[in-house]
Amino acid sequence: MGKINLTALRVRQTALNQFAAGKIKKLPQWVEVVGDIPPAEALIRNRTPQHQLVRQRLQTSPDSSKPQVVFEVQEKRRKSKKPSRLFKPVELRYEEDQLRTDFFRDHPWELARPRVVLESSGKDFEFHDWSRIQQPGRKLDGESVVQRQLWLLNNVPDMTKSNAYDIARREFYKLRLKEDIQRRVAAEEAQATGATFGPSYLEIGMELESEQHEKWKTWARLEAQVLDQRVVAMSGAPEIAMESEAERPADIAQETEESA
Repeated sequence: MGKINLTALRVRQTALNQFAAGKIKKLPQWVEVVGDIPPAEALIRNRTPQHQLVRQRLQTSPDSSKPQVVFEVQEKRRKSKKPSRLFKPVELRYEEDQLRTDFFRDHPWELARPRVVLESSGKDFEFHDWSRIQQPGRKLDGESVVQRQLWLLNNVPDMTKSNAYDIARREFYKLRLKEDIQRRVAAEEAQATGATFGPSYLEIGMELESEQHEKWKTWARLEAQVLDQRVVAMSGAPEIAMESEAERPADIAQETEESA
């Protein structure tokens, strides 16, 4: 192993020696600051502390009539890291991360819905009461299911992950169905009063697909003609003669045979 490089720790002393020897005419402005606040000389770097996943549960015990809050610590298996990654920041893990992954894996189209991620103060979560899934001033989305499921796990005694997921999804589906009915009724009322709507997204998509299909048919026809011309050019004139004989009327072909 090589020696420890202490050049960075001796940068102030190097600048003073160069000034004393006449190599530089003026001391840098940071010389006095480095003298008052010297850099750290600890050569041993501590390992980054590991982040533990803490889960809160409300459990009932036969000894007490009231449910008690229990904190469960789930430690992740430590994998051997490369020396270059040993001191990198560790990954922060929270319980809702896994809940969010499970929901969007079962409902991938929820990611296609537009969402507003802008917050007015950065503390909008303090004004939300997840004892119910629908929040005033907040649009219903997949994050509502995640927060509702987490609230059930933390506040309902002996609640399991699957049961909380089923309850949150049932409430989510019910509200989504209500929103669809309201949207459909509003469209019917608008049409009854004379409003006209343009083509739907499905109709627009079908028109674009039809245009591309027609373009492909034109391209395929041209490619087929080019391929036929290449085959004829490689086979020579006899094939053209055979085609011309096949196109002649049957009586002309019979006369030719009799004269022969």
